[in-house]
Amino acid sequence: MARKQEAAYSVRMVKTFLQGVAVAGLLGGAFFMFNIPSRTVDVVVPLQETLAARAEIIFGGDMMFDRSVRTAMEENGADFIFSCIDPVLQGADLVVANLEGPITATSSRSVGSALGTPDNFTFTFPTSIARLLLHHRIGVVNLGNNHIENFGFDGVRSTIAALKNAGVAYFGDPLRHAVAEREVGGVKLTFVNYNEFTSTPLGASGAASTTLSQIASERAAGFIPVVYTHWGVEYATTSSAYSRELAHRFIDAGAELVIGSHPHVVEEHELYTGKYIYYSLGNFIFDQYWDDDVRHGLLLDVVFGRAGVESVKEIPVELGRDRRTCPVE
Repeated sequence: MARKQEAAYSVRMVKTFLQGVAVAGLLGGAFFMFNIPSRTVDVVVPLQETLAARAEIIFGGDMMFDRSVRTAMEENGADFIFSCIDPVLQGADLVVANLEGPITATSSRSVGSALGTPDNFTFTFPTSIARLLLHHRIGVVNLGNNHIENFGFDGVRSTIAALKNAGVAYFGDPLRHAVAEREVGGVKLTFVNYNEFTSTPLGASGAASTTLSQIASERAAGFIPVVYTHWGVEYATTSSAYSRELAHRFIDAGAELVIGSHPHVVEEHELYTGKYIYYSLGNFIFDQYWDDDVRHGLLLDVVFGRAGVESVKEIPVELGRDRRTCPVE
């Protein structure tokens, strides 16, 4: 889990072998002879930390804090929904996930709405959510998704303001398509978004070109690029040919790891030229329960060194009807 910092010391045993050795010194014109006895001296020398750079990052899928999830937080306290998964999250240096909607002061339209109606799919999260995320180690979020503009660009700006005030980094916003650069444990990482559902005039192809350019630029600047995507077909347990082709292009451009969201179910993963691609991690915090596929998601515990990914551990999770997410034993 998270690295423990420890001071290193070197203790050297220094022998003096000067017993019986005449040491001469001139003092005030006089000449003296004296003996220095033999002794052992412990010299404690602080050493600079030599631990290798290491960052342990947990990646999660889609997070939604409206509808019945909002109701559960109001009834039980906001921390309740993380109470089961929190021991897993707290062991990482950082958690990264997809924020599936804006943070605004607007009243919820989805709470109590009828299934299948437009309001049921129109999300806004309480302004307290930003600090809640950071409290549970979620320090970087993806904003490049199909719900971030549910309350227009004003909602996007409100989201960014709330995240900044809480100290949560973000990337993939539709205003600037920003990346998030973070140095974690001596490892320089950058998080880059690709959003298939972008509202920009150039659409998905333009978004892909932007992402490819950002990957190459960040790699050239000495960062390790991680691409977090929002793509594919909802509830499809197999990735699309389009997603697979694009993921390979991201790796070829310099991406170290590609992680997908949006389908709300876990899809397959692969190794391409030695780099991991997870096409969808499924749900992380959500209120979908109608079958096992939507009730089960995946967290990834990824260890990075300065050269890139060193290990990947899968952590299956289950969404409970009490709205908590728990690790699957």
